Amino acid sequence: MHKLWLIFAQTATVCLALLFVISTMRPELLPRIMHNNIVNGGSGNSGVVTLKQVAPNKKSAPNSVKNLNSFSGVTKKVMPSVVSVFTSKEVKVARHPLFNNPNFRDLLGLGDQLEEQTKRKTGLGSGVIISPEGYILTNHHVIAAADEIEIGLNDGRHAKAIVIGSDPETDLAVIKIDMKGLPSITFGHSDQAEVGDIVLAIGNPFGLGQTVTMGIISALGRTLGINTYENFIQTDAAINPGNSGGALVDIKGNLIGINTLIYSRSGGSLGIGLSIPTIVAKKIMEQIIQTGKVTRGYIGVEVQDLTKELAESFRLTNTKGALIAGVYPSGPADRAGIKPGDILIAVEGKPVTNSSDMLNQIAALSPGQAATLMVLRNQEEKPFEIRVDKRPKQIKRN
Repeated sequence: MHKLWLIFAQTATVCLALLFVISTMRPELLPRIMHNNIVNGGSGNSGVVTLKQVAPNKKSAPNSVKNLNSFSGVTKKVMPSVVSVFTSKEVKVARHPLFNNPNFRDLLGLGDQLEEQTKRKTGLGSGVIISPEGYILTNHHVIAAADEIEIGLNDGRHAKAIVIGSDPETDLAVIKIDMKGLPSITFGHSDQAEVGDIVLAIGNPFGLGQTVTMGIISALGRTLGINTYENFIQTDAAINPGNSGGALVDIKGNLIGINTLIYSRSGGSLGIGLSIPTIVAKKIMEQIIQTGKVTRGYIGVEVQDLTKELAESFRLTNTKGALIAGVYPSGPADRAGIKPGDILIAVEGKPVTNSSDMLNQIAALSPGQAATLMVLRNQEEKPFEIRVDKRPKQIKRN
């Protein structure tokens, strides 16, 4: 009996030792319930823990609002339509002031035939393919004064580009490459965008290569006074040097803006990026493609925003509208009877919110068109019929 008890004790000890070794080294060999109890310290918890893991290569449906864990489907759709823009121009190299002294040149035996040295200055930006025929939309400042423009496609191909036209007053330009069947982007409706919408910014920051960043729309209708015509979309999606001219798209991959500039004290992204909405860019782009230039309406006035103090002086309850600060003699507004001190509150029945909005609305009118302007004078609304003129080139905004 004593020998049987020793055998039993030894067998139990060996089994417990084996169980301990297996649970430590190869726990997957144990039954599931036993493993859970061991992991939980054998506390006697009767609940079974079930762990779920997605199957390999199984992905959520793209563009689903219910599945925002990945935007890979959107980026695969959009990235082929975004290009890198490489520019270069020949600039003179500043020479030492001593070489301007003829005695010094004679001392060195250089004489008067001192040739000026030049070098090529390079620039970097991004662009968006807007049609299969090779038209690309970018910023004016990306290609301004460039002698040569080269486009780098997402698939590694390169091509020389020509400038179709540009518009410094909105900082937009259209260029073209001699390629067919290119993957063009789909335009969205920037006028339907709302603050808080998720957006993706795509471009070539610092020349690192095509990069995608994500953020939300932080504000709409933002103005900084940098361009004559402004109506920026503000986003916290990272935008850096090299992103200019790139795409701002919604979660369906539709273009809603052209990334243009950042508000920064360091030169890098601080979460304030600004994009030109497509509702503006598309109109400019179409005019440039059709005529090579942009034609805008003009009424011959200087305007300014209504501040709270100005509104109170005019006995107004809000600051909506644009104050006519000056009227150019013999201009359309002068001929129609509009005077300084009038407050423009509507153009063709559309309310005017501020001076920037007023400039955009007037610019959208066709030269020669008759338009109705609603003006507030002495707290009374008065309509004025005005014949719109063509805006002179590069009028400096007051």
